[in-house]
Amino acid sequence: MNPEHAAILAETNFATLDWIIVFAYLSISLVIGLYVRKYVVNMAGYITAGRGLGTCLGIATLTGTEMGLVTVMYSAQKGFTGGFAAFHIALVAGVVTFFVGISGFIVGKLRGTGVLTIPEYYSQRFDKKTRILGGIMLALGGILNMGLFLKVGSLFIVGVCGLSQTGWALPGVMIFLLVLVLIYTVMGGMFSVVVTDYIQFVVLSAGLLITTGLAIYHIGWDTMFQVVAENMGEAGFNPLTTGGGFGAEYVLWMAFTAGLVSCALWPTAVARALAAEDVATVKKQYMFSSISFMVRFLVPNFLGIAAFVFIAVKAPEIKAAFFPTDGSAPMDNLYAMPILLGRIIPSGLLGLISASMIAAFMSTHDSYLLVWSSVITQDIIAPIRGGMSTKGRILCTRVSIVVIGLYILYWGLMYKGSDDIWDYMAVTGAIYFTGSFAVLVGGLYWKRASSTGAFMALLSGLGAILGLGPVQQMLGLDIPGARVGLTTVVFSVLVMIIASLLFPDKQTETKTMGSSSLTETEAAL
Repeated sequence: MNPEHAAILAETNFATLDWIIVFAYLSISLVIGLYVRKYVVNMAGYITAGRGLGTCLGIATLTGTEMGLVTVMYSAQKGFTGGFAAFHIALVAGVVTFFVGISGFIVGKLRGTGVLTIPEYYSQRFDKKTRILGGIMLALGGILNMGLFLKVGSLFIVGVCGLSQTGWALPGVMIFLLVLVLIYTVMGGMFSVVVTDYIQFVVLSAGLLITTGLAIYHIGWDTMFQVVAENMGEAGFNPLTTGGGFGAEYVLWMAFTAGLVSCALWPTAVARALAAEDVATVKKQYMFSSISFMVRFLVPNFLGIAAFVFIAVKAPEIKAAFFPTDGSAPMDNLYAMPILLGRIIPSGLLGLISASMIAAFMSTHDSYLLVWSSVITQDIIAPIRGGMSTKGRILCTRVSIVVIGLYILYWGLMYKGSDDIWDYMAVTGAIYFTGSFAVLVGGLYWKRASSTGAFMALLSGLGAILGLGPVQQMLGLDIPGARVGLTTVVFSVLVMIIASLLFPDKQTETKTMGSSSLTETEAAL
């Protein structure tokens, strides 16, 4: 790191007391996560907590998972670069999630089938090969999607704690956090995830409320609007402004990704629906969670805006690092929000806030690791091998968790790209969800959807990889990621329709469209 940048990050209120608070919290979470492992008796318990989630616990654990530290960081980054216009992401997320809750769109019908994972539904509705391909696409897109989670979370800790002047700080923090999450996720499965997510939901909510209040107190409400208006103009408030950082195409892409995908297609959210007591609980869970889905973007967006204003008017010595005029490389704007917190929050309280952010980190990683590993076991390895025992499935899932953890450590250290973190996640996730959208909607709502159509629609999702910055640089392209994503969605739907009509299943009319019968996994267990 640039020595001047490291010196800026080293100025923080984080002290010994804060370290004690953070380590105490981490120890408590670890003990609780390990304690509940005794409730794991079969695969259904390991990956769905016995399907005992009620409405309140479901809302808390869903929010705890989806509002991770990476969410706070990439949303703050969007607020830092886009101003109040970034709030459109929060708005569409809340509105679409409420629609999914009140209608039960996708998630209600999916819960009614009794499956444990989304690819398992592909097998129930279509065939085995579609399930295996669906599992591969889901694992590929999902694991790539979380590839930068560990690094981004560690950047926050390095930034807020003043560790930047130590060369080993970033990889050291990454390894420590990864080992911590791996231990209790591997041992306790979904039981550990649900219990610790609930605690982390409470801690994180309190931490964000306190942080927001302090930001307003130190900067001033009127000052924030004034500085954004002076520096960003109309583009800082209206996401549809021509020449701004967003535009109509981007807003539409956010309605699909931050809205529909985040709550109804993304496996970590759908896992909570599949773990709910019944379909009615799923609908209530999503209706009430629509508020938290909006807040999870809104509050970090606001903190990013506060960081921009703080750096622009309250800390001119830092402004030159983020907005250099001498042609030098700017400081990574992911550090902006941690710098704000490290300078405006007093010691002691800063430890509590940092603990809440680390809670957010843990609540996301445990759920993501469990979901991707269970997909690898349930939907790729088990269907290929056949006849896996409960013990074998749990062991395979635990090994997969560790392997995925090692991968995200490697990817976080090696990946070099200029994409905003949120845009990187949207593109990598699109490898899975563009095809999955076509397959789920077709399978759940269209009788004539065929296995050939589903298989080809899933493959179509690979086109989304063209939206990644390094891929575009390699191919000499310059296409907005939002355009690539929207095009891939439309293409996948068309492929699903055309291939289903040209290659219908011989017994389409006998296929289930929401059967509540016992799933193959549950029957085996």
